[in-house]
Amino acid sequence: MSTMTTKGTKEILLGQWNDQGAKVVALGEAIPAGAFDEKPADGARSAGEVFRHLAFWNRWVAATLRGESPDGSANEIPRKDAPSKAKALAAFEESVSAVASVAAAGRGSELSPDALEQLVSFLGHTAEHYGQLAVYARLKGVVPPASR
Repeated sequence: MSTMTTKGTKEILLGQWNDQGAKVVALGEAIPAGAFDEKPADGARSAGEVFRHLAFWNRWVAATLRGESPDGSANEIPRKDAPSKAKALAAFEESVSAVASVAAAGRGSELSPDALEQLVSFLGHTAEHYGQLAVYARLKGVVPPASR
């Protein structure tokens, strides 16, 4: 008889959250620094803007999970706070960790319905932007690390 451990929803979702964050960071690291602030088309965000946008919304999620009522109107952390590729990636990594820490610290082994909904929604948000960044990378001749 094999021994199986069952993971709860919280553990599964946080694993996916952290895996997706790591995948996005690896892709960001693969995008050349010189291309990080280039926009592939008029009206599109640069990779740097995408990372600042993701970091902003992850921070918003962490604050919301802590019971705060953050203002979402900025839609992106200010460029002055993450002006370089390294700082934008660091801001995103910090934001992924902040969400995971707050969610993990929540009561019990399961997430509240509101927390579950937020994490699933923002996991999708991150995945959408991963796809956007994968196209940006390929436009620069970079194969995304997850595709290698």
